[in-house]
Amino acid sequence: MITNDAVVMGLLMGILALVFTTSSSQKTFWKKFYRVVPSVLLCYFLPSIFNTLGIISGEQSSLYQVASRYLLPTSLVLLTISIDFKGIIKLGPKALIMFLSGTVGIILGGPLALLIVSFFHPSILAGVGPDEVWRGLATIAGSWIGGGANQTAMLRTFEASPALFSQMIAVDVVIANLWLAFLLYWAANPGRIDKIFKADSSAILELQKNVEAYRRNIMKIPSMADTFKVLGIGFAITGLSHWIADYLAPWIGENYPQLDQYSLDSKFFWIVVIATTGGLILSFTKVRNLEGVGASRLGSVLLYVLVATVGMQMDLFAILDNPTLFLVGIVWMLMHITIMLIVAYLIKAPFFFVAVGSQANVGGAASAPIVASAFNPSLAPVGVLLAVFGYAAGTYGAYLCGLLLQLVSKL
Repeated sequence: MITNDAVVMGLLMGILALVFTTSSSQKTFWKKFYRVVPSVLLCYFLPSIFNTLGIISGEQSSLYQVASRYLLPTSLVLLTISIDFKGIIKLGPKALIMFLSGTVGIILGGPLALLIVSFFHPSILAGVGPDEVWRGLATIAGSWIGGGANQTAMLRTFEASPALFSQMIAVDVVIANLWLAFLLYWAANPGRIDKIFKADSSAILELQKNVEAYRRNIMKIPSMADTFKVLGIGFAITGLSHWIADYLAPWIGENYPQLDQYSLDSKFFWIVVIATTGGLILSFTKVRNLEGVGASRLGSVLLYVLVATVGMQMDLFAILDNPTLFLVGIVWMLMHITIMLIVAYLIKAPFFFVAVGSQANVGGAASAPIVASAFNPSLAPVGVLLAVFGYAAGTYGAYLCGLLLQLVSKL
């Protein structure tokens, strides 16, 4: 119904304003409501309802492209300039272990899911040539371990048909976003899961306290000049990251084509890496004092705009188009989740590492910081740093998964 992006943007901003106004309300109803439903989940879920009902179209709109390319890197800069980098290092190896567990869960989960579903629906293996389902599932593995560049690499490698690939994109988006919604829900109250895991989250809490204490010490009412300093630095580094990526990514693709397996020929990869690196470098300078005039708050505003545009990509009815493929996707995601939870229980990892480690695989740099900041805005850079590992591991892991999927289809 609404095709004008200006109108869609107005609708999304209205939704965000409504959610944050009601979530900060002192009225009893809203207090009870937001104890059950996290505000960030509504910021994500309400736009998906509008998309599902056909009021707006996430597929036709360019807002997600704008938010992910312009607002996301700026948000990453503003969220990282005050980060306690030494504190992140002190989080220890459990974050990386959980990320790698998530990768293993996707590599093994895909073939196991295809095998399990084929027992009940043998037709899932009936495709011929480019229409063989395993070829399409390999592209999902590329997306879920790395990102869009890795997914494209798997499409080129295993040569799935365009029709099959379009179905796989639907499975990828719907299943990944349903899992994202679950993580956003539990991010509001991770303590219950941490008790079950007997997890020690003291390092995470210490990092949060250090960042919050630093903010309190430098807090002041921002002037117009202060606000423009914050936005100027954020968007300037975003512009610089685009400028470098525009030259660097094609140069690598042309001169070192073999590096595409690491996604090093992807512009988006370099935009995220350069923006995050710029923020981290500034965190060692006096620029970090801009946190006192709301740098991370403005970064969070931009991040929530991204959350809304991510939500409008989801069509809740798409699961009815090819239920067998979605069944494979659901079983696959359950395998990924199960392996992560088992490893987390064994090493007593906090649920924060489970959530961010999973989303660094499945969602990448666009949604990993969203999940991390749902726990606490000061933790957003942890999600970004793990997501970068996902881009590096994406093609290797997805290629191995594709070979295993092919093996299962031949049984």
